Amino acid sequence: MDCLNRPDYLFMPVQTLPFQSLIPIDRTAATPIYQQVANGMIKLIREGKIKPGYALPSSRVLAEQMGLNRTTVVAAYEELKVQDWIEVLPRKGIFISTQLPVIRPRSFRNDSPSTIDEESSQDFFLKLTTQNAPPADKRSYLLVVNDGYPDARIAPLSILFSKYRSLSDKNSLDRLLMNSTIAGSNKLRTELASFLSKTRGLDITVDHVMATRGAQMAIYITARMILKPGSTVIVGQLSYHLANEVFIQAGANLRKVKVDENGMDVDEIEKICKEKRPDLLYVIPHHHHPTTVTLSPERRMKLLQIIQKYRLPVIEDDYDYDFHYDNRPVLPLTSADHKGFVVYIGSVTKTLAPSIRMGYIVASKAFIWQAAQLRKVMEMRGDLLMEESVASLYSSGEMQRHINRSVKLYKVRRDMFCEMLVRELGDMVRFNKPLGGMAIWITFDQRYPLPELSKKLAIQGIYMNDGIQYDTGEIAPNSLRIGFASMNEKEMKILVEALGKLLRGNEP
Repeated sequence: MDCLNRPDYLFMPVQTLPFQSLIPIDRTAATPIYQQVANGMIKLIREGKIKPGYALPSSRVLAEQMGLNRTTVVAAYEELKVQDWIEVLPRKGIFISTQLPVIRPRSFRNDSPSTIDEESSQDFFLKLTTQNAPPADKRSYLLVVNDGYPDARIAPLSILFSKYRSLSDKNSLDRLLMNSTIAGSNKLRTELASFLSKTRGLDITVDHVMATRGAQMAIYITARMILKPGSTVIVGQLSYHLANEVFIQAGANLRKVKVDENGMDVDEIEKICKEKRPDLLYVIPHHHHPTTVTLSPERRMKLLQIIQKYRLPVIEDDYDYDFHYDNRPVLPLTSADHKGFVVYIGSVTKTLAPSIRMGYIVASKAFIWQAAQLRKVMEMRGDLLMEESVASLYSSGEMQRHINRSVKLYKVRRDMFCEMLVRELGDMVRFNKPLGGMAIWITFDQRYPLPELSKKLAIQGIYMNDGIQYDTGEIAPNSLRIGFASMNEKEMKILVEALGKLLRGNEP
């Protein structure tokens, strides 16, 4: 009886559409091939190229037609069946479903729908920028120049992800949920406390550490713990622009002090404190962002005295402390007696890879406890599987071995890049070889505006920042940070040679 009730077109012979050309397969893509087949079939249905009731080839026939393994086509058909795009009739074949799973929402109004009114809906949400243009799609570039990232190609990511997979079973997940807090995985916090004690001289325990999704989150949480509308924050001129954004969005006013080859001007900081104690000082002691300079030991000593005397709260952003090449690093301010007024922020992302979003806050136990309560408003917990996996890199010694290897490689790359800049660009650029970190602060001759250089490089398939973010209105340095750590020799040559041709006016 069921057969008699089905439409006649369900018994049409198998269609001979050229699926091999209608459904392109990219064997290099991250999407599994069976999913590409299923997605391609859905696309054909949506476009009306194959209609409800059409008979599809058997898995064997389609596999031969598309040059695929039959199990791949079986998996694709199974995916389509689960989503109700196809139906399988015993002894008859595979057919496009007569009831397609396309949701058509019913309007609660009688009049016709309208598009979102971009003009009238502009007054109820916060405006964080006046820029309307979306960021550049960096996927289309042959070379992307960053402002100081680690090279993910040398990171122990296979070890990390292997550990991640091993922790993904239910028993491991249950254990992690039971043995963690809002402040993060107890194992990671314990390993970080041990690592920071050994490498930075910090006298801390697990209760002094909170894991975050990157150092940027750490800055945000710390600032929100300290600042209120009308607060005053001392920052460098120039300083890390995303930290400045956090302070401004918290309602704070920025007091900018000069930054020279020895770091922030501590005398100027003291002068501000004598007028009226500010609510916060934001300092990057090693490899200041963006200029890469390091705060001198003499200025550190005086700054500690100022912190103690004026009870000055400080965010010490030490995002790439581990990467020093020509000198022994000076211990962080946090390692000295600061009476609990210094909050130390660091980054695991800068050690491993940009995609591994992980940072940390080190502060008094009371501060960490309260910061965890604030974090709870944003998320109940971080990625515990990733936190535990990273902890295993520390406990096994793999993280320290990776850091040691990276320091040696990045030093070679720093020297190589500096030599190329001098040889190819000469006096058209100015820079100081940084003592550490992953980037060089380069100032271009004013005859070569960075926005124009950036546009011309983009035509050649090279993405480079246009330097606009460093134009504060008070300073327009025509400078930018160029990260050398993530570029190999070939990539360095491509960039420097392209810059050389443009600066000399020999555009290809």
